[in-house]
Amino acid sequence: MAASNARTQSFGQTEINWDKLDKTKFYVVGAGLFTGVTVALYPVSVVKTRLQVASKDAAERNAFSVIRGLLRTDGIPGLYKGFGTVITGAVPARIIFLTALETTKVAAFKMVEPLKLSEPTQAAVANGLGGMTASLFSQAVFVPIDVVSQKLMVQGYSGHAKYNGGLDVVRKVLRTDGIWGLYRGFGLSVMTYSPSSAVWWASYGSSQRFIWRILDNGNSEKAPGEGKIMLVQAAGGIIAGATASCITTPLDTIKTRLQVMGHERGHNARQVIKSLIKDEGWKGFYRGLGPRFFSMSAWGTSMILTYEYLSMDYNIHFLRSAYVPKNDRFE
Repeated sequence: MAASNARTQSFGQTEINWDKLDKTKFYVVGAGLFTGVTVALYPVSVVKTRLQVASKDAAERNAFSVIRGLLRTDGIPGLYKGFGTVITGAVPARIIFLTALETTKVAAFKMVEPLKLSEPTQAAVANGLGGMTASLFSQAVFVPIDVVSQKLMVQGYSGHAKYNGGLDVVRKVLRTDGIWGLYRGFGLSVMTYSPSSAVWWASYGSSQRFIWRILDNGNSEKAPGEGKIMLVQAAGGIIAGATASCITTPLDTIKTRLQVMGHERGHNARQVIKSLIKDEGWKGFYRGLGPRFFSMSAWGTSMILTYEYLSMDYNIHFLRSAYVPKNDRFE
């Protein structure tokens, strides 16, 4: 019985022992892998951003028409507008995020352990706190990247200004609004990404534990293979991405429009909300939901597989250590 309980508690166990983690692999290899994921999914972010800031009478009102328009006018490079800015800031931002995530999760698990919560609930709370804290720390780097890259993504589209690269965006924003112009929408970014990150990691942590319980039901006599582990992690990533995108898209739409149009048209958050409601009603807050849903689910799945790969050696050892031969178990 003791071994059976240990096995049940280990299902979906992905909390990394920070002291034993290979930091070189985590940061150096991880930076390369996350860059690859960003390259693959970046066009979806461009499409989502354009849909969110399109004027009411814009000709391109769905994802396919946006893609066709970009390919027609700019070719494949059009799908990567602002990519240089994003990839330059992605590495330090990702390091900050992952470091804060892992250290906070370890502390959060210790904090909630005395509460004797169910394992999925415990995982949801600890992962949620870790995701929220990591997002708060990383916004100092992410927000300026967002402001610059999103302006480049929509330049010349639906009446938006054109720029000569990221430095030109920075110069014009600083000239118009000062340093705070690069942090336009910071409050909304925190309100969007912190809950989104919390929901994502909470959903991921609890859903994969739930999946493990369904798959095993306490009857498995041997440790799961790496393929099975990765499938469960991927399923957890999809569920987490879908949940987070549905809950936080309205705030993301407001934030994106404010960051792109704010200094050009004198908009604030209240005016953006009024404009959306006036033009399209409440459904306007869900502009770009399809691409965002796909992006968060696809990014979540690929990101979590990359993330778990970086800690796979430790996790596989932890999972398999919970399984002992039948003759050694205490029934």
